[in-house]
Amino acid sequence: MTGTDRELVAHLYRRAGFGINNEDLDDLALLDYEDLVEELVDPSNDSDFGIREWNRYNPGDGPIVYRNQWIYRMANTKRPLEEKMTLFWHHVFATGQGKLEHPNVMGVQIDTFRQIGLSDFRTILISLSKDPAMIFWLDNNENHKDAPNENYGRELLELFSMGVGNYTEDDIKNASRAFTGWTFTQPVPVYPQGAYPTQYEFLGEDHDYSDKMFLGKTGSFNGEEIIGIIVEQEATARFISRHLYNFFVADEFQVPAWDENPPKDPEAVSLLSRVFMDSRGDIRAVLRALFNSDFFKYSKFQRVKSPTEFIVGILKLTGEYCDPTIPAPNYGAITAVMGQDLLNPPTVEGWHTGSEWLDAGTLSERINFAVEAVSDTTKPRINALAHRVASQQEQDEMSEDQFLNYCLDEFVDIQISESDLNRMKKSVSSMRQEPGEQLVGYLQCIVSSPEYQKS
Repeated sequence: MTGTDRELVAHLYRRAGFGINNEDLDDLALLDYEDLVEELVDPSNDSDFGIREWNRYNPGDGPIVYRNQWIYRMANTKRPLEEKMTLFWHHVFATGQGKLEHPNVMGVQIDTFRQIGLSDFRTILISLSKDPAMIFWLDNNENHKDAPNENYGRELLELFSMGVGNYTEDDIKNASRAFTGWTFTQPVPVYPQGAYPTQYEFLGEDHDYSDKMFLGKTGSFNGEEIIGIIVEQEATARFISRHLYNFFVADEFQVPAWDENPPKDPEAVSLLSRVFMDSRGDIRAVLRALFNSDFFKYSKFQRVKSPTEFIVGILKLTGEYCDPTIPAPNYGAITAVMGQDLLNPPTVEGWHTGSEWLDAGTLSERINFAVEAVSDTTKPRINALAHRVASQQEQDEMSEDQFLNYCLDEFVDIQISESDLNRMKKSVSSMRQEPGEQLVGYLQCIVSSPEYQKS
């Protein structure tokens, strides 16, 4: 694999996953880029990577345990795009534990996204509409044929599929009528029995079977038929394509501003939309086109990492969260302090992304976490790097430039300005003498840099 290819593959795995180390890049050296994309979008790797052991050593249920298990999955999965798309759908279909009464329903929703997140959009929307967490989150259990509740119907059109300006208030009302009777079974009380699952239930006697007009079509539509019409709309193709561009390519405007601001790259969104329409909403097909496109390949470091991406990237860098038998630290609480409380987004709009991830407080939390993580030379990959540096120094003492470049190589193609690199060398050389101290000093500088905040 040439240097340019290596950088491109590292870019692919930062975006389609949570980063990649040099050892794994070496393992991919003989594969073509297009084949790597295909393995990501349609993985053949075994998905079992220690989850059973993790559960054994981290017993319990509820959102705190689940989100730490999810972070373990992100850091260790052999199917990185599967987890990345799970995070994507959690952002688009924002559902929060804070309103929900039972502790495991958000975990069930995330597991569902993992199973179907790379399928077709019709399947995804139907599964979402039958998900107990979503039903309760947007009050569809209160949506009755004699007293419709429009919360889910409204958000289905506004935030989950088409976007503002592509439907009418009557479309909202009729979509909501189509989802009457879609509810969930009542689980036993949490106390003292503990958490028991609930599941989707259709109450035919509470469903409105009368004719409805929706997006210009008339019929006695039910929820699945409404979704079928939604998926056929070009507005849906554009809306989901813009979300995918924002998540995988470059930071966009926030969703509430999309009606007033065109995409930053209209041609890219148009290409993805055409694939969506031609494939009838096949998410794999859209992602295959996205990752193989020139606009993706030339989009390096144009996205601010979300707190989850930032933390998982650090964990992969240090190798500290790969043993499922070690009780898990509460990494989920750390993402929350940085502004992304997994399983509990702030509103149904999800999180605001891009530069809004960064303010004085959250940036300090990111840097403090990263600096502390790379300062511990007992962590597996930091320890291995320290031994390699010491061995290299014994053979042929490296200059400051060589030492810094050796450390930068761990971050594969990170683009730091020359002036900042000079400041790093001046700072480290003035304070540290031993190779291990120099190593830690340079790693601390790199993970604190503005460039490391981006992917």
